[in-house]
Amino acid sequence: MLDFLLTTDAIMALLTLTFLEIILGIDNIVFISIAANKLQENQRNKATNIGLILAMLQRIILLFFVSFLVGLSKPFFTIKLSWINAEISWQALILFVGGLFLIYKSTTEIREKVEDPNYDEDNAKSKVIKSLSNAIVQIVIIDFIFSIDSILTAVGMTNGLHNNHNYTLVLMIIAVMISIAIMIGFANPIRKFIDAHPSIQILGLAFLILIGFMLITEAAHLSHTKLFNQTVGAIPKGYLYFAIAFSLFVEFLNFKTVKKNLKK
Repeated sequence: MLDFLLTTDAIMALLTLTFLEIILGIDNIVFISIAANKLQENQRNKATNIGLILAMLQRIILLFFVSFLVGLSKPFFTIKLSWINAEISWQALILFVGGLFLIYKSTTEIREKVEDPNYDEDNAKSKVIKSLSNAIVQIVIIDFIFSIDSILTAVGMTNGLHNNHNYTLVLMIIAVMISIAIMIGFANPIRKFIDAHPSIQILGLAFLILIGFMLITEAAHLSHTKLFNQTVGAIPKGYLYFAIAFSLFVEFLNFKTVKKNLKK
């Protein structure tokens, strides 16, 4: 186990996944902050911390469930047509549907954030919260919705890293725990940074489109799909790491350029 966690692939996956989990958790932090601010001042920190801890537990439970489904690699249905051949398993089906969901969710989120940046915040402010328990229930419900793309991203980043699904499951759990711990300790600074640099969140959502496409190709590869007698191959995760690192480097240069121009 330790040997796997110290490999280059595992470390890169952990760092990338932790970053994406934090970016994906920004909307969650916004909602939790709004929900907590409707309570009395002495209950706000408690609601925030409890909400984030329950979010972590909920995501870990979902990781176990999704990882179990992804582990079902035995084909249960075969497609044989003149232009396509495929052996469908639950593993391939979950990855394919998950990839489509990530692409849909990401494009929808990007459109909403470009056209109406305050959509999520206005929606959260419209909800009535009367007590601490009421706030926690609403936080858990909304986190379940937010955590779906987070879980699918974790599966996409770690699938195929090791033959033992338990090893990759541990890696996903570690990433979720680190990201939640960072959000508990630095929720407000992270939110302020994202508010000041909204392009970071758009960039994170764009990464999800890449991951969604990778999940679809991975599903096709695992189901031995042939399109017009051409076998679909898996996309090496190193390409994804390079794309994310390069994009972040360009964004960093953009920050420095804007900051320099402001000083002038």
